[in-house]
Amino acid sequence: MSASILIGTRGSPLALWQANHVRGLLLEAHGLEDGAVDLSVITTSGDRIQDRPLADVGGKGLFTKEIDEALLAGGVALAVHSMKDLPTVLPDGLCVAAVLPRADVRDAFLSPAAASIMELPPGAAVGTSSLSAARRSNACGPILRVIDFRGNVETRLRKLDEGVADATLLAMAGLDRLGLSSKVTSVLPVDEMLPAVAQGAIAVVTREHDAETKRLLAPLNDPQTAAAVTCERAFLAELDGSCRTPIAGLAEIDGGALRFRGLILSPGGAEWHDVEMTGVAERAEELGRIAGEDVLARAGTNFLAKLP
Repeated sequence: MSASILIGTRGSPLALWQANHVRGLLLEAHGLEDGAVDLSVITTSGDRIQDRPLADVGGKGLFTKEIDEALLAGGVALAVHSMKDLPTVLPDGLCVAAVLPRADVRDAFLSPAAASIMELPPGAAVGTSSLSAARRSNACGPILRVIDFRGNVETRLRKLDEGVADATLLAMAGLDRLGLSSKVTSVLPVDEMLPAVAQGAIAVVTREHDAETKRLLAPLNDPQTAAAVTCERAFLAELDGSCRTPIAGLAEIDGGALRFRGLILSPGGAEWHDVEMTGVAERAEELGRIAGEDVLARAGTNFLAKLP
């Protein structure tokens, strides 16, 4: 190869770990020399804007905007993202070309003040960048006070050490990837707290018509994980999910059978509607969409309109 294949990535330690992981998989899958694949670090709007909740400035698409632009302009050949950061609709001309095998989907509870989320006193401050996580925590435990925790994993851990909050919630997968699982106070079982849609999955995005890059990425795709997150993202899309929308969802596949559980909450977590459906993995997207329709029919069209 005359030129390196460039991977677009954010510059956080977790983003770099994920991009380097994909780089290593590509080198191994195709027997490429070390310099054949390289990283291009791109600062996104989500990285620059740290003083306001994401929901106030455009949602999670801010973490992909500049990388999407680099892809479409041909500056990079592919991009690596935590799949839960991807908007449900990608810009025209882009597609998810591979989904890596999923890691731990669970949420981790970290706190110097309590052994579990149930042991936090009412009104305790929980720092999180995810309104959805905060509202899910209120649904499964005491009513907590939510403060916005922006920044990468290390920044949030530092804020916790400084006493900015009594506890925080982080994805177990990210902590494992960064070698920080020893920081975890307790892990929340999915039966106790459903995770965010696509949590634990890594997505690789490229241009729809870039046949060569799609060919290179094909061996990295895990069909079972791809089907599961397709179901979850269809559920999210049906409910018009955004950073303001408190939605959780998990699809699990055993053989060809798929089980999906979804949840939508009111702003304070006092009202919620859940759904469980089973089907075949080949109809993952349809199952997620039907689950979303079911929840929306029971919640009423005004449910999402109540969100701040």
